[in-house]
Amino acid sequence: MPDAINTLITILLFYGGFLLAISVHEFAHAWQSDRLGDPTARLIGRMTLNPKAHIDLWGTVLLPLMMLLSGSSFFFGWAKPVEVDAFNLRNPRKDGALISLSGPAANLITATALSLLLRLFPTVTLGSLSFIGFYVEFLIQINVVLAIFNLIPIHPLDGFSVVEGLLSEKNAREWRQLKPYGFIFLIFLVLPLFGTSAPISRVMIPIIDFVLNLLLPGSGVI
Repeated sequence: MPDAINTLITILLFYGGFLLAISVHEFAHAWQSDRLGDPTARLIGRMTLNPKAHIDLWGTVLLPLMMLLSGSSFFFGWAKPVEVDAFNLRNPRKDGALISLSGPAANLITATALSLLLRLFPTVTLGSLSFIGFYVEFLIQINVVLAIFNLIPIHPLDGFSVVEGLLSEKNAREWRQLKPYGFIFLIFLVLPLFGTSAPISRVMIPIIDFVLNLLLPGSGVI
């Protein structure tokens, strides 16, 4: 019974870290959107760090918890997308790219701030406080993973809109034609359909390891 309780507590703590990371991510989208002239997200209560405002029943609750409870080595989930009214933006395509980029940027800023915290207070990794240090490291890892994953240029991930904002108008129109196929691409990339690991991990893991080794020397993917 104690082992089961410890497992449940660990799952809840890890899930809490996931909720924190997606709340930072979605808050940044809402804040940037409001700053660029679209108050939609702020008016409907999305410009907040309260996870409740960003929860998607399937993507934030059911799927992540099922994966955690099953002991899966692969973890996947998402939050409710922040609504943006492009008519309120001065330059919808480029402003949209900035709004999309703000989510991953906020996660990387959070990870960097937590890394500095560990360096300023190294005693949190020692003795009775070792779990605090471990949990802070986990928060750094999950923020980095969320940032890098969302920069993949596939709809509905943020990277798709970031690329669109960098293209010329003509090329952007052609790029948008890939939108309907985004979810299909994601399925093939994130699920280990043809092997023991997800295809996207071959690209993501080296990048994530590089960033984590800057923030947590000697660390790597969770």
